[in-house]
Amino acid sequence: MTRLLRVELTRLLSRRAVLVLLVVAVAIPTVIGVATVLNSRPPSPAEIANAERSLEQEMESPWFQKQLAKCEANPGRWGVEPGPDVEQSCAESMGMTIHNYLWWNELQLVEERDSGSGLAVVIVLAILMMLAGTTFAGHDWASGSVSNQLLFEPRRPLVWAAKAVVVTAVTGVFAAVVITAYWLFLGAVARSRDLPVGDGLLLDCLRSGWRGAGVAAAAALAGYGLTMLFRSTVAALGILLASSVAGGVVLAVVGIGSVWNPGLNVAAVILDGATYWADVQCPGEAALPGETCSVERTLPLGRALWFLGVGLVLFATASVASFQRRDVP
Repeated sequence: MTRLLRVELTRLLSRRAVLVLLVVAVAIPTVIGVATVLNSRPPSPAEIANAERSLEQEMESPWFQKQLAKCEANPGRWGVEPGPDVEQSCAESMGMTIHNYLWWNELQLVEERDSGSGLAVVIVLAILMMLAGTTFAGHDWASGSVSNQLLFEPRRPLVWAAKAVVVTAVTGVFAAVVITAYWLFLGAVARSRDLPVGDGLLLDCLRSGWRGAGVAAAAALAGYGLTMLFRSTVAALGILLASSVAGGVVLAVVGIGSVWNPGLNVAAVILDGATYWADVQCPGEAALPGETCSVERTLPLGRALWFLGVGLVLFATASVASFQRRDVP
């Protein structure tokens, strides 16, 4: 088995298409990370000076002076507490603060992890690793090299397993390295800007990324398994694309709850739980029979792992059975 694994590893890393996908899997997160840092950079001294001048000009305008006098005469009407700082409080209540003239999107690791660039990087890696898995298996079927491989190792389940282990391990480790480097880079930038990264925040981001790497490895295994099942890269990618894009729509039309949506379960794995809305019977005696209300619920990580794991095992079982029984050209 060890020799077979080494052979499959060499074959995987010798695929030009796979190497291109790995390069792209580094390039895209790099671009996303650089763009995130540049878009969240603090304002320069020149920008601060311009904002201060604009604020001063606005505060010296006749319109503002008139409104300020009204606020000072009757601060309670403006929602301002009377006191020695009533002038400043009135100005702030009317939006005369430097922050309203100097806005920037501050780098926040929590937002980047939950709904920002961190989640985008994981999705990109999962798609690219899935393509790597389908490309690896699809090339073997297209070139007819599977029959030659079985001449040296006739035990088909062993051949299937060796390929699966190599694809899953390589893509999982590669995705983990990329996402770790990404979060360490953002963490270093946040520290240089004196932004909060303590209290385990960076570690939480890394853990989310590592779970995302597991999703990427599972996507690669799913792509490989479906390609071995249908013996076609196009068919495997078509099924995976249709299930990811139209799966949620079909479930909604049929009336199946969101908890069975594959996309929601993937998000729950990456984010350690995901929220969704469910229709339940409205509480209270005043509720009409059959009346439903939408309530927010949480899909836990364990439930999502069970759902996705069962689906992956079923795909793998069908793929192994097909590879074992069908003739190999």
